Amino acid sequence: MWRVVFGNMHITPVDSAYCDASQPANRLPVGEFALIGDCRTAALVSRQGSIDWLCLPHFSGSSVFAALLDPDAGHFAIHPTTPFRATRRYAEDTAVLETKFTTADGCVCLRDAMTIMDGVTQLRPMREIIRIVEGAEGEVPLEVEIDVRPGYGKSQPRLRRHAAGWAILFGNEILIVQSDVPLEADGYVLRGRFRSVPGSAIRFSLAYTHGETAIFPPLHEAGCRVEETLKWWSNWSQACRYHGPYRDAVLRSALTLKLLIHALSGAVVAAPTTSLPETIGRDDTYDYRYCWLRDAGFTIDALTCLGFHEDAADYLTWLLHSTRLSWPKLRVLYDVYGRDASKESNLSHLAGYCQSRPVRTGNQAGGQLQLDAYGHVVLAAERYVSGGGKLGSAETRMLRGLGKTVCREWKKPDNGIWEIRGAKRHYTFSKLMCWVALDRLLKLHREGHMSLGSLEHKFTGARDTIADAIDRHGFHTELKSYVADFDSNYLDASLLLIPVLGFKEASDPRFAGTLQCIHERLSQNGLIYRYETGYGARGYRENSFGVCTFWAVQALAAEGRYDEAEEVFRNALNCANDVLLFGEEIDPGSGRNTGNFPQGLTHVGLINAALALENPNRMRGR
Repeated sequence: MWRVVFGNMHITPVDSAYCDASQPANRLPVGEFALIGDCRTAALVSRQGSIDWLCLPHFSGSSVFAALLDPDAGHFAIHPTTPFRATRRYAEDTAVLETKFTTADGCVCLRDAMTIMDGVTQLRPMREIIRIVEGAEGEVPLEVEIDVRPGYGKSQPRLRRHAAGWAILFGNEILIVQSDVPLEADGYVLRGRFRSVPGSAIRFSLAYTHGETAIFPPLHEAGCRVEETLKWWSNWSQACRYHGPYRDAVLRSALTLKLLIHALSGAVVAAPTTSLPETIGRDDTYDYRYCWLRDAGFTIDALTCLGFHEDAADYLTWLLHSTRLSWPKLRVLYDVYGRDASKESNLSHLAGYCQSRPVRTGNQAGGQLQLDAYGHVVLAAERYVSGGGKLGSAETRMLRGLGKTVCREWKKPDNGIWEIRGAKRHYTFSKLMCWVALDRLLKLHREGHMSLGSLEHKFTGARDTIADAIDRHGFHTELKSYVADFDSNYLDASLLLIPVLGFKEASDPRFAGTLQCIHERLSQNGLIYRYETGYGARGYRENSFGVCTFWAVQALAAEGRYDEAEEVFRNALNCANDVLLFGEEIDPGSGRNTGNFPQGLTHVGLINAALALENPNRMRGR
């Protein structure tokens, strides 16, 4: 029986909390942040009303606000000057954030939106954040502080008076600040104080462009632009086909995923942040503002099953076209434009989140060999077709090339899905995804979506040989479990996907033993670690890995153990923050999120787990 034992887990309710605006942003729990964006870049907003992370002009551009990683790296704060309690929510089915500040004197609502630029002329600025303080009760004194620190906090901009307000210049880039209240420059920081009364609406606009002339829209129309943004998000959300018992969490995960999609290319970044540590105080700090192929199949499956076919099509197009330069070999990750992102640098001038260093840009994992990537890309194509999409001749040619590469390369050791640095190994999950690549290519061929010709026999033989190797070397007879790498005795939570991907039936004794073993050795308080202590070349216990818990839900559902699956699912939902966002990992003791935030793969896992509670065989095409 898979039991969720809460033990000493004490998850503090965070729907309403007293706030200390003086507390450094890089020491706040990551769950204190919410996300706004325009499908080109995104900003993290704290419960205290401060934008503490924003990169321009896109996700992997350099930051202008990075207080999340260092108190002196920039922020845009609006909050009461007296002690306050904060509650927040997203405006229904949108990505517009509403934070309510309550003081002894009254309350105000801060509305934060990054405006959507679809269909506008090129003379508009490239990005715009609008912040509106709306008076509700009493008279509340507030302050605003805009401290722009370009280049990850390393540069000091130039401030100039502008017809619209203030111009903040750095290189060939410009930010225009408009405000309904006077702002004064203190060095290169803009500050102001004001009071909110019932019925008042005090507006702030931060608009960005570079290298070109732009017409900055008037501040008095800011409310209309927010309303247009609300309507855009509401219209997008209406396409969601999930109407089950967890609709709020599923739709919020879908909205979060949409916020991580780069509209100009279709790419999906893993997270909007860099260097938020998986374990506080450790050096497991990585840049996740890139696109991992390993997320592709699961992401497209989630998008198509929810009804977001256009986003799935754009993502698949990006996948197949961005990989052309290295085809038929695949890189591990790319930036939003399909470029190599493997060059890693350390930003030594930044203190780091909770003193966790180094702070990195780029990701060295881009230079690794991860054979599972082939399976994820092919799975993405197959799930897209299963959702009603069609493949063109160029796409099928590329997919055939990936299959031929798998036949040549699958016997090699690699770095695996968890990107373990150091010596390569024969990871069982990597072999499993090579099997998936060939199995799904054969499925597409059988169903008439592509032609393999003489390759059918070759792919069939290689697929069966891989399956035999997994069963002979990836299964431990004494443990009665599949193991992390060939002929080892370590466990790996990615093997929870064995029945989900169709390699074995959930009723197969080998998988039943695997599920039980993972529960016994990788589970704590109903949350799942990705591997055992010491396995990933770290001598300490990591936090549980968010998506792995949702994989456990899928595995339990596949076995028909729906009550247990739902219990694990609900327990995991308890670990979301107050606006239903998840990070990369979860501390099993406190339920707090850690790692880069919010994490797209965790939200994809949530969606697929909720769907599995309705149809556990969905991803297998049954």
